[in-house]
Amino acid sequence: MLIRFEVANFRSVLDPVELSMVAVDRDRVEARPVPNLGESLLPVAAVFGPNASGKSNVIAALTWLRTAVRESLRFWDDEIPVEPFAFADGENRPSEFTVESVISGVRFEYVVELDRQAVRYEALFHYPEKKRRRIFEREGDELKLQRGLGNLSGTRELLTARTLALSIARRFEEPLVSDFARDLLDAQTLGLKSRNRRPTYYGPTHSTVRWFEDLSDRNQLSLPGLEELESLSQANRTQALALLRLADLGIDDVVIDDHEPLYPEGGAGASRGRAQRRVRLVHRAAEERVPLDFAAESEGTRTWFQLIGPVLSALRSGSLLLFDELDASLHPTLSMQLIRLFHDPVTNPEGAQLIFTSHDTSLLNHLNRDEVWLTEKAEDGATRLGALAEFAGERVRKSQNLEKAYLHGRFGALPDVDRTEILRALGLIG
Repeated sequence: MLIRFEVANFRSVLDPVELSMVAVDRDRVEARPVPNLGESLLPVAAVFGPNASGKSNVIAALTWLRTAVRESLRFWDDEIPVEPFAFADGENRPSEFTVESVISGVRFEYVVELDRQAVRYEALFHYPEKKRRRIFEREGDELKLQRGLGNLSGTRELLTARTLALSIARRFEEPLVSDFARDLLDAQTLGLKSRNRRPTYYGPTHSTVRWFEDLSDRNQLSLPGLEELESLSQANRTQALALLRLADLGIDDVVIDDHEPLYPEGGAGASRGRAQRRVRLVHRAAEERVPLDFAAESEGTRTWFQLIGPVLSALRSGSLLLFDELDASLHPTLSMQLIRLFHDPVTNPEGAQLIFTSHDTSLLNHLNRDEVWLTEKAEDGATRLGALAEFAGERVRKSQNLEKAYLHGRFGALPDVDRTEILRALGLIG
């Protein structure tokens, strides 16, 4: 589980900001105790704030680091594609990232400092028996390894100024390294827009369709282990269908089959194309059950369907799911259901975590004070991130109505609406 994430000098973030998953209110079922850590961790965190305050960049920073670990060895030959703060002295300072996680009860800490030309510092530590021990530490091109990890010595041979040591070391299957790297790489990001403003999916490919596939329909041969695979397939389908029905969209089932599309030809004829996998959602109305093509479904229905795979994968493996602009993709009722899935230990027994950004203040009614974070833009254009539970140095009451207090400006982080300029442009005032 993620303990905390810190970033500095990335996009709109200049000075370090930290998002912590450590619970303030530990006496509730949502807070997951971690004995070796001496703290409880939260399965949900939400970031609220006005437009252009940098909410998405908190999600983008952690996503960037995950992608960097996956790709630096293959693609960082000429330049490190980091995006420092555009103003002040951002271009002349390194970007910094820190991730702390607990894996199998042991705390790990990963630190990176880099700019476009080189990785300046990088280290991975762990805390067996609560004592900090170095797994590897790198300053420039000099790499130091923990004693007894000689199987990682090959990392030095592949290390370059623009390659993360973690990208290399994870390939040697040393559990101390590979377990941490796998935990980071298993994170999934939904809704985050790329620079062309189109929503992009970042993370392992856990498509929803495969959760509904029936192996018995596609395998005609009796293969070793096929019976177990078919049993797992049926369990997957049951879980996915239950989550689809949870949305109460009037959908009863999902049909996935091979379909040969018809293409019109010249004259009155038509030809069939190559067979393709087709997804149809079966709607119920009175006594009728009618399958409709996926393309005919509403955007909300398609979005919920596409979420099922990533959500179930996260819940099953106990991994991290990042979701930018949750309210832009889902109806508030569905957003609430998603939060409940991660809150409830019954549906989230492995400690999966959901971190999302949103403008929908109604979701504050389903969040505890230590699950809410606020962004604001400072005068220099830099993003500031603060915990609601400790707003302005004053602890927010556990019983406080968070939505009402937020909308009344109690916590700041609201748009500063000044209509003077637009009214003057419209000629309505002098």
